[in-house]
Amino acid sequence: MLLTAVLIPAPEGGYIAANPETGTTSQGETIEEAVANLREATELYLEEFPLPSATGRSLITTFEVAVNA
Repeated sequence: MLLTAVLIPAPEGGYIAANPETGTTSQGETIEEAVANLREATELYLEEFPLPSATGRSLITTFEVAVNA
């Protein structure tokens, strides 16, 4: 099953990894470690809460907001 990982730099260092299809999150010191930990957390989640077979792929995009200086 191909799922999405969204990685965000953590304020304390390392990365936070999130999977939007399941809502699982994890963290790691490196991108590779964060994704590996997310994979493990997501596998455990899916053992209890399998996704419906008709689940579509997530769409990841960006957008801008105005910031007042």
